[in-house]
Amino acid sequence: MSHSSTNLSARDVQKLSTELRDNISRVIKGKEDVVENVVICFLAGGHLLIEDLPGVGKTTLAYSMAKSLDCEFSRIQFTSDLLPSDVTGISIYDDRTREFVFKKGPIFSNIVLADEINRTTPKTQSSLLEVMDRGKLSADGETYDVGSPFMVIATQNPVDYEGTFPLPDSQMDRFFMRLHMGYPDFESELEILSAKENNYDKLSLQAVLTPEDVTACQSHVKEVFVEDTVLHYLVKIVGATRTETEFRHGISPRGALALKAASQARALYYGRDFVIPEDVFSMVIPVFVHRLALKRSTSDPLEERRVVTSLLRSICDSVAQPI
Repeated sequence: MSHSSTNLSARDVQKLSTELRDNISRVIKGKEDVVENVVICFLAGGHLLIEDLPGVGKTTLAYSMAKSLDCEFSRIQFTSDLLPSDVTGISIYDDRTREFVFKKGPIFSNIVLADEINRTTPKTQSSLLEVMDRGKLSADGETYDVGSPFMVIATQNPVDYEGTFPLPDSQMDRFFMRLHMGYPDFESELEILSAKENNYDKLSLQAVLTPEDVTACQSHVKEVFVEDTVLHYLVKIVGATRTETEFRHGISPRGALALKAASQARALYYGRDFVIPEDVFSMVIPVFVHRLALKRSTSDPLEERRVVTSLLRSICDSVAQPI
């Protein structure tokens, strides 16, 4: 049953979020924290970047999310020879009408899986910038709306892998969250190995949310109350990233808005219509870690991420939470 945003309560959103979380967790074993953040990112209407080694379940997680929503889905396999028009679409001359007709590309879907996004060139990567930012695409003097809901779930291999192109800062900033999968624990890996079917193309998942549910949940996020002292707490954390001497630059206002939206979405995920400091604290690392870089160069991207994460934790610990 679908819901409208006018009659949806925080408890309703919590119930729908729990159904979505549980459905994804039927396939993604032992990653409750990752799945929780995926659902929060979805609630906030953001785009998601999943980065890790090949074979740990990045694509399966994206497929599980897409199959759990009764929405239009497309997958783009990014390769070194992929062209921008392969993503966005292309104008083709129609002999009958003697006019050019725009043929929409796979980006025109509700849920778009951009698989191994950093295997393609920066030019093709940049074709996603406008559509991820505005939900619209400009081509041949016309503007096309990709529709709603719209979410890009991108996977990428570590940037030190051969044949990868690091995403530019402007592209990274379009992603609401970056998550890291990691290896499964012992019990979870036993479950994975015991399963009869592990091919993500054959996942036996039913959709648990309709497009109307998605729109209603996402509309409700903006209505979640953020008290002034909590907002001041958030801004102090943002400000601390700008004065941290080890960072090349601090968090932008776009990043601050993302943290606010993530905190509101987390509040709804837990059935509240108001944000508490714990919501802000919990969202800092997944929302900020990919938006920050160290001044000193490091040859190991994983080590840089660990250092940035450690610095963010120190910042959060140093800023007093409102009582």
